[in-house]
Amino acid sequence: MGPDALHPRVLKELADQGKGSLRRSRASDMRVAQAWPKDCSEITWNRVSGVFVIQPTELHQFEVYCELNSTSEGWTVLQRNRHDTQITWAESWSTYKYGFGNVQDDYWLGTEYIYRIAKQKVYQVRFVIHDSSGTMKYADYNLFGLEDESKGYRLRLGSYTGTAGDAMAPNNPTTVHDNMKFSTKDLDQDTSSGNCASSSGGDWWYSACYSVRLNVKGSITWGSFCSGNCQASAILIKPASYC
Repeated sequence: MGPDALHPRVLKELADQGKGSLRRSRASDMRVAQAWPKDCSEITWNRVSGVFVIQPTELHQFEVYCELNSTSEGWTVLQRNRHDTQITWAESWSTYKYGFGNVQDDYWLGTEYIYRIAKQKVYQVRFVIHDSSGTMKYADYNLFGLEDESKGYRLRLGSYTGTAGDAMAPNNPTTVHDNMKFSTKDLDQDTSSGNCASSSGGDWWYSACYSVRLNVKGSITWGSFCSGNCQASAILIKPASYC
């Protein structure tokens, strides 16, 4: 046998190694091909609103409702509520942390998931409110973010524009929501001597206590636009746009 010839057993081992490498390569290619969008703004293959799977950085995949159209980046829906909702909204810290409801209907995405999504990029937020007659108005803030759980998921908002009024950051320390920690019935982090989450019927970024109450059953409130008789609400975020 010449010096360049290989024993059949050696040839088979090399072939098996090659097959293994090919399988690993194909698996790697599939992982790349199946990369999930980090938020709804990265959905470019479908411009019809609906439920999609996303995977924010360092998180598992999960479903979220995306508001999509042909003229702007997709909005990731964080919250949706109606006055006749079946959700009680008076839930514990851990329930709010990981979310509840139905992404095709009324739901809270989950405070931890909201924090994780919002830390990926610079985001803006839109609060959509329908009053008792069904009239829709909105409040936009050009920045949106949360601090992590150890800091109470404190809310950070930018400058306001819109038609509903700046009810999240009014010039009143007892009803402001910007820069407030998130409070639940079992973890009171508001600035009131009482427990705003318990007395208000739902968890939120309370001070002492509120001008906005969206996470509540039957008494949705947004400043002076509708006080306890709003028909519906939604909270949506997308990457901030700059001129």
